[in-house]
Amino acid sequence: MLLSIKTCLKLNSSQRVLMSKHAGIARFTYNWGLATWQALYKDGYKPNHRLLRTFFNNHVKTNPDLAWLKENGICQKTTEFAFEHLGDSYKRFFKGIGAYPNFKKKGRSTDSFTINASGKPISVGGTCIKLPTIGWVKTYEGLPHVQTSKFTISERAGNWYISFAFEQTAEQSADKISVVGVDLGINELATLSTGVVFNNPRATNKMKKKLAKKQRQLARKVKGSNQYIKQKLRVAKIHKRTSDIRLDATHKATTIISKNHAKIVVENLNVSGMMANHKLAGAVSDANFYEFRRQLEYKTKLFGSEIILAGRFYPSSKTCSSCGHIQNMPLKVRTFDCQKCGIIIDRDLNASINLSKLGQAVVLNADG
Repeated sequence: MLLSIKTCLKLNSSQRVLMSKHAGIARFTYNWGLATWQALYKDGYKPNHRLLRTFFNNHVKTNPDLAWLKENGICQKTTEFAFEHLGDSYKRFFKGIGAYPNFKKKGRSTDSFTINASGKPISVGGTCIKLPTIGWVKTYEGLPHVQTSKFTISERAGNWYISFAFEQTAEQSADKISVVGVDLGINELATLSTGVVFNNPRATNKMKKKLAKKQRQLARKVKGSNQYIKQKLRVAKIHKRTSDIRLDATHKATTIISKNHAKIVVENLNVSGMMANHKLAGAVSDANFYEFRRQLEYKTKLFGSEIILAGRFYPSSKTCSSCGHIQNMPLKVRTFDCQKCGIIIDRDLNASINLSKLGQAVVLNADG
């Protein structure tokens, strides 16, 4: 299976400038392709990214005014992948799984670019990577000794990151618990049917006051000035820190669950519907429901486990895990007090036990 890694690069000032140049070329190429595509379509043509790339290489790159596209140290694969990304954007749009492509704006969208070594495998390992044309760059953490076909380099809050995919064989862990139910919540990140609870770090609340202060300071700056740009970077770093806290907790929880359980049962939550509710949107975003499930889906493959999705309307929270009685459970009620058998149990633990029972029934039906 393919596994992806993303890690921060340890760059000097000249390397940062070089990365910015590559990202600027990728942004210019993408925007040129999008503008040309729209103009050709308006004139009745059916353009595609390959034709645009050929025209760009043969006619646009040769323009003396655009000599900076081919200056020394610039990997020419940057423009090729910019057209690939444009083509992918249109494919997602035509399939109905993505919005119509937008123009990229400096400072308003994440700067990134993709390069390769003309299809040849590239060796990676340790804390140094030799990038095509760009040369050697350092990373803060050691990387596994693997081979990859291409790199994507992106900027976020002043830091540059490198990501790539490589083949990884699934790890088989011994002594796994056969079935576990996982209830995702707002108060707690996840509650397992075994009684294990993963705490929600509530990253947004932690950084709320700090973010508000920095945003007020940003509002007082003259837009476009050096001080405005510096303050905008400070705000971006707080957003990044918030996201990092949230992701760290999610990664730790999903890794432990995937490694130690053979079959993992989670609800197929309607996250987009929850986000549409303004009363729940902030809490749902902070709980990272979508990302939690996404990580479980690929980590179960990595660790040789299996994920089972309960139906969207399965009443895990409303059903008594002891007698099966179903009763209404408003969100504000955090304890399940069964009106039939009298059992009193934590709401999230009750739901996770019900999910575990559902998983056991699925396993029995499959074996039978």
